[in-house]
Amino acid sequence: MSDRAAGLAFPAAVMGFFAWLRGKRSRPIPDELWQCTVAGLPFLAARDAAELARLKQLAEEFLGEKEFTAAGGLELSDEICVAIAAQGCLPILNLGLAAYRGWVGIVVYPDEFVAPREIEDANGLVHEFDDVLSGEAWPGGPLLVSWHDVRLAGDGYNVVIHEFAHKLDMLNGESDGIPALHSGIASADWEAALLAAYDDFCARVDSGEETRIDPYASDSPAEFFAVLSECFFDLPDLFAAEYPALYALFCRYYRQNPGRR
Repeated sequence: MSDRAAGLAFPAAVMGFFAWLRGKRSRPIPDELWQCTVAGLPFLAARDAAELARLKQLAEEFLGEKEFTAAGGLELSDEICVAIAAQGCLPILNLGLAAYRGWVGIVVYPDEFVAPREIEDANGLVHEFDDVLSGEAWPGGPLLVSWHDVRLAGDGYNVVIHEFAHKLDMLNGESDGIPALHSGIASADWEAALLAAYDDFCARVDSGEETRIDPYASDSPAEFFAVLSECFFDLPDLFAAEYPALYALFCRYYRQNPGRR
């Protein structure tokens, strides 16, 4: 995924609250820290006051339930934890914290990180390689993100929403682009709309078209769902224009319609 200009910036006045955060449960986020977090993320700042109040409360509950760990020499701070909580809770604003049940850990790296991989080819030979990642969600396990990439949120790129969308996708089993559905959405309707849009997008990428939607979405239906979730919250008009039937289902699934803004 391509780099974007960093959108999050915090004055020194909001630093130093980490003692407040550590070990606390459902405590209010300091107002100045919350305001700075929202101001640095236009797709949050566009929300109305009532939505932001609900998001703040949900983020506070999230921080009380999940466990943050730093890796790669990063020093955790309140700005890191609150920025991740605010963005991660946006998809579940109208779904509730139970949608993130079954896991507790969030590991934050300072920058992209390396994950060792093994694949077996058709001849039974095992090949080892290193995969450079900006984020990853493990089934039943933690969620990993690069703080550098978290700070690049904007213009349809959001590593937090991407990985949290994978967690929603995993709630009913394998990550396959078909999350646990509700609101009367039939699995057959979701699968038909998702795969039709996915096939069209893959054809566009294969033809060499430079798409505004990240071409990484063509990797698999699971990645298509996660990338389009990024677009849904940050570039809803683009999503709605390119795949209106699927956008309508996303509105029903997330119980939100960001395009109205």
